Amino acid sequence: MSATAGVLRELHRIHRQLGDLRERLDRGPKQIKARQGSVTKLEAELAQAKAETKAARVGADQKQLLLKSGEAKIRDLKAKLNAASSNREYQALKDQIAADEMANSVLADEILEALEKIDGFAATIGEAEQNLAKGREELTKVEHQVREQHDRLIADVQRLESELKTVEVGLPPDFRDAYQRVVKGKGSDAMAQVEGETCGGCYHRLTSNIVSSLLMDHLVTCQSCGRMLYLPEDRTPGGK
Repeated sequence: MSATAGVLRELHRIHRQLGDLRERLDRGPKQIKARQGSVTKLEAELAQAKAETKAARVGADQKQLLLKSGEAKIRDLKAKLNAASSNREYQALKDQIAADEMANSVLADEILEALEKIDGFAATIGEAEQNLAKGREELTKVEHQVREQHDRLIADVQRLESELKTVEVGLPPDFRDAYQRVVKGKGSDAMAQVEGETCGGCYHRLTSNIVSSLLMDHLVTCQSCGRMLYLPEDRTPGGK
């Protein structure tokens, strides 16, 4: 196998490893951001549950004040009923008392319903608090993992970048400009190994002329995807 193919194969390995490491480095902040977004959402859900509970409690308190006021009014009307000076006045007072008692009964039912709703909100708040605590715990865990991995990933990237420069020296001078151009555009996808008679990157079928050029150690790029091609280790100048 030609020396150039061996260099391209090694460069491809390094570029793929670097691409994976850089992707993992980029993924860490994204994971933290996603967890932070989840915590923010859970905080909003808890705040909403508390606000709804407060509003329901205020509403229930107002209705209880109205009920007390209504009960006081009925007591006043009953006192007036005993002092009514005519049947007409007596009947009017009785009708008013009945209407007010009906209104108070409806109000009492509404208060009971509101108190039951508040009890339900208490359960909702408890669940929201548990979810928020879990979300914050997961955020802390992810932050710790990302920090723990960051220095190691950076060290691995620096090691591979140094290795990459060393291996690039082995490229023939007439390959280097094309190599730099393709790497700049495609990054870790800049190269592909030939698989059978196809490009290992896009699986485009290669012509016999392209394969022959590779066997003669020429610089060849895939006509379909633009990757720099190299033959596998088991392909020899006389092989198929």
